[in-house]
Amino acid sequence: LAQAAAASGRPTRPRRSCPGRGRPGDMAAVHPELGIRLDRICCIGAGYVGGPTCATIALKCPHIKITIVDMNEERIAAWNSDDLPIYEPGLPEVVKQCRGKNLFFSTDVAGSIQEADIIFASVNTPTKVRGVGAGRAADLRFVESVGRTVSQYANRNKIIIEKSTVPVKTAEALSRVLTANTGAHKFWILSNPEFLAEGTAMQDLAKPDRVLIGGSTNAEGIAAANVLVDIYANWVPRDRILTTNLWSSELSKLVANAMLAQRVSSINSISLLCEKTGADVSEVSRAIGQDSRIGPKFLNASVGFGGSCFQKDILNLVYICESEGLQEVAAYWQQVVDM
Repeated sequence: LAQAAAASGRPTRPRRSCPGRGRPGDMAAVHPELGIRLDRICCIGAGYVGGPTCATIALKCPHIKITIVDMNEERIAAWNSDDLPIYEPGLPEVVKQCRGKNLFFSTDVAGSIQEADIIFASVNTPTKVRGVGAGRAADLRFVESVGRTVSQYANRNKIIIEKSTVPVKTAEALSRVLTANTGAHKFWILSNPEFLAEGTAMQDLAKPDRVLIGGSTNAEGIAAANVLVDIYANWVPRDRILTTNLWSSELSKLVANAMLAQRVSSINSISLLCEKTGADVSEVSRAIGQDSRIGPKFLNASVGFGGSCFQKDILNLVYICESEGLQEVAAYWQQVVDM
């Protein structure tokens, strides 16, 4: 079984071809090496990440049928109405344009898993409230549940894509779940973290700074990564599609949020000095933000990070550092939260 847990190094550059073009549901669109159907996607989780992401893929890839599934009937009913369950500028227009054509919302999780061989896992990863790591570590029970559900209903080989924000080595845990429940089918795990900001998510998806895809570095793992590369290449320039090993991709999302949060905490610390010295922190922020090496973003002093994700992800990073015996590193990032 070609499992992603053996990943190391960097996959080779993606192919130039874009397999899977044609009508949604075209049975001829099958990968020659992996045996997976290329024109169908299932997204498990109809939340803030899964909904906008897959709606954008549906818009940019009309040849791919996309089904977003969730056990929450009320949420799915909302996605099938004019009153969507989340608000994001530009999202209603995209959903209206694609829904019923190549974008569908359903509670039939089992049927959708069987119909599609490319599966996004876009479920919550809240902070654990009990047990080892409570208050800091990510709770992966929903991610692991996706693994059990996919392996239970899989009727063919599948590519499973981590879209949720997860700690490094999550693919290893997911691989163990799949291995324990697998039958005759193969599973390839990819990491494809989101880099979305609330209020600009649709713009971020349409014109991303980069798309990050991590996978195993054996031949089949590289082929699986290239499947996802070719999907994004329908609208994202290939030089903005980065391929790494699994662990680099998983860690990069946490580090990106930690670096941004660090800027907020840094300017907050300077605001205290400004109060003592008579300087104006907004003027200091503007002055240093004009430096092209620094830039102006995330330099507004505030009482917090402006949301829950930064603190959640940094605490997760602190826990990972402590688990690896890196006490000084853990203390450094803990100070970012404290400040």
